[in-house]
Amino acid sequence: MELLLKWDSALFLQLNAMHSPWWDTAMLFFTRKESWLPLYLMLLILIIRNYRGKSWLLLIFLILGLVVSDQVCNILKEIVERYRPGYDPAIKDLTHIVLRKGGEYGFPSSHAANTFFMMTFTGYIFRNRISLIMLLIWALLVSYSRIYVGAHFPLDILAGWTIGILTGWFFYRLMTWVETKATGSRRQAKVKPLPDIQAGLLALVFGSVLLTLLTAVYILHKYNFL
Repeated sequence: MELLLKWDSALFLQLNAMHSPWWDTAMLFFTRKESWLPLYLMLLILIIRNYRGKSWLLLIFLILGLVVSDQVCNILKEIVERYRPGYDPAIKDLTHIVLRKGGEYGFPSSHAANTFFMMTFTGYIFRNRISLIMLLIWALLVSYSRIYVGAHFPLDILAGWTIGILTGWFFYRLMTWVETKATGSRRQAKVKPLPDIQAGLLALVFGSVLLTLLTAVYILHKYNFL
């Protein structure tokens, strides 16, 4: 375990050391949940549009799963008590912190868990390769930003991914079980796949948000607003 933690710290320092003022601003945008509100809104619209009367059930389990994913991470942080890089006595002076350190403990990463929960749960619902790949890219980008800004070690991220994937799978299975019990059917209800054109719209929203954030970073640095 000690060797694994040393390797984890060394990998963190290598990744965290690759920074610049321009990317500091970009990653600060990428890591904030508020930056992705248009993407969340589009996911909400697609769920309501495609599943109509069933959408309330999907949204209930989506929200419940997010809460559980987030709270499991918070509970584990207090149990494991692994310092975030900015608080770790061994490397805190070597860590590049963007904006602030965050809470004292960081294992596992809530951002990584929640984004991978969203990817997994909606992956089961949409059953569309385009939307799955797009959400995977988004989840990986957010996860990497947590290392860049100095908030998490790579193992924190890996643990978050594991929690997110397992929670997404569990809540999808729980939802289908509740649905079959409520309808009295022995067969699992068929899920309507998300049409490619709507998955493309979701990818377009993601790309538009990403381009908007990068453009904002360019303007802020070009005209010395920072």
